[in-house]
Parts: sequence; structure tokens; C-alpha cells
Amino acid sequence: MLIRYVRMTFQADKVSEFEEIFNSSKHKIRAMQGCCHLELMRDINQPNIYMTHSHWESEEDLNNYRDSELFKTTWAKTKTLFADKPLAFSVESLTVA
Repeated sequence: MLIRYVRMTFQADKVSEFEEIFNSSKHKIRAMQGCCHLELMRDINQPNIYMTHSHWESEEDLNNYRDSELFKTTWAKTKTLFADKPLAFSVESLTVA
């Protein structure tokens, strides 16, 4: 299981536009092969900073999503709204609660 975090800082006046993009594509992302979980989080102290948290069956599944037309279209719209460079991390869980 691959766990992916992507931290994104948006221009303050573009936050609602990002939320619209995410809400219109989240069900399509969740339907991608290998996607087991997708959620959107927001920083409690900086409301223009968001993070996606997703679980993928494999790195191949994540890469297939990243190579898809869905990702390319969604990312093209999203990246124009950034105030800072996004940070992405892929990790694996070493402990189970």
C-alpha cells in the first residue's frame, strides 16, 4: 500500500476555485484503478494550505493515475492557482494501529 500526501498552498482568492476543481474530480479519482482512499484536508491555521491524502494499491497504480488524462487536466487547472510550489510525498506504513 502506497500512501501519498500532496501539500498545496493556494493564492487566498483562489481557494474556492480549487475546492470546485477538487469536488468535481474527486469521484473520478476515487474510481481510478488502485485508489483505495482519497481525502482533502485544510491547515487549521492557514486556510489557503490544503493537503490531499490518498492510498494506492501500488506505485504503478499511482503512476497510471498520474499519466491519465484526468490527472493532466485536473493538475493543469490546479497549478495555476498556487501561491507556492507543492510538496508531494509517497510513503508506506510501517505500523498498524
